Formats: sequence, C-alpha cells, structure tokens
Amino acid sequence: MEITARFCHKEMEEYGACVSSNPSTWQEKCHELKLKVAHCTSSHPVIQKIRTDCAGEFMQFERCLRENQSTAQVCSPQVARFLACAETVDISAAGEFKMPSLEFCRSLVQSLHNKTNWKTKALR
Repeated sequence: MEITARFCHKEMEEYGACVSSNPSTWQEKCHELKLKVAHCTSSHPVIQKIRTDCAGEFMQFERCLRENQSTAQVCSPQVARFLACAETVDISAAGEFKMPSLEFCRSLVQSLHNKTNWKTKALR
C-alpha cells in the first residue's frame, strides 16, 4: 500500500503538475504546494519512522538535490542509499502497514521532493 498516494494524492498531483509546468522556475512557483505535500506526508507515523531512522541518508539525498538542481539525476546513488535504508526500517510499531515495498519507498521519495524532472531517471 502506498501511504503517500493513499493519504496525500491530491497534494502530490497538484505539486507534480506545478513542477512539470514550470521546469526552470518550479523551486519558486511551487514552493507552497511543496509545503502542503511535506505537511501531509510528515503527519503519517510510518513516514515519520522512516524519516527518523534514515535521517542521515535522506539529508545526503536532499543536499545532493540542492547542489544539482538542474541535473538531479546525478543523485541516483543517494536515492538508492535512502531506499535501501527505508526498506530496513522496522515499522511494525508504526501502524497497520507491513515493511515498505520498493514502490512505497519510491513514492515516499517522490512525495518528499516531487522532482518530476528527475524521478524517472533517478529511480530506474
């Protein structure tokens, strides 16, 4: 089950559409929508657990994105490390969900940054 799609579908769709429509200025034009996605996803216990347990990997990934905004596909190694970490997180105490699948982790990364310009290249 994809938690972000289940609970934050509307926010993700709006943000993704904004990013796609504004490839060179999405950072500024889509900032408010990015905050809405972050707020929605951060309120779920499973996502909170993954973000806590994989904070280091996520910070490296986020730093790479900031430093490589026009060529975010170079952040594939950081994405892979974050996904690997997320797959090892014990979320049994975080709710009704089982260990996150790779698809869930991809969805999590997308919901946290929703950089549609890099997601298909970086997550393959």
